[in-house]
Amino acid sequence: MTTATTSRSGYDIIPLSEARRDDYAQALTPEERQVILDHGTERAFCGTLLNTKTDGVYACRLCGLPLFRSEGKFESGTGWPSFTRPFDPDHIREISDRSWGMVRTEIRCARCDGHLGHVFPDGPPPTGLRYCLNSASMEFFAEGADIPQRTEG
Repeated sequence: MTTATTSRSGYDIIPLSEARRDDYAQALTPEERQVILDHGTERAFCGTLLNTKTDGVYACRLCGLPLFRSEGKFESGTGWPSFTRPFDPDHIREISDRSWGMVRTEIRCARCDGHLGHVFPDGPPPTGLRYCLNSASMEFFAEGADIPQRTEG
């Protein structure tokens, strides 16, 4: 079996080594570390990106991989930034999450394996999906801004 090293949109998605991930994680705040590395969840309605309305891209805070576009963002009323579809399906990994007595689908960054949030089948058209994200897992870049990539190489 061959593993892709480049996403359909042209980004490097080679998984980070543990050493490289730890190196990049030194720049995270304690809250970002708890959410991204320890699979935590920020409190509802407290995330810094919840009310962002500017056109642009939401990228992984740890490695810079683009995750979602502003055009797919919608107000879900849940208290977390929500999106209908990812920037590129190759940039998101889905994992079955059976914690807390629930069955959910956790979403992680395909490059750094950082915890992003969960995806639910109760979103609006056209996908019917609600990608529910932690602001602490993402960094926003206005349309046209350069998104620094933190890769293995």
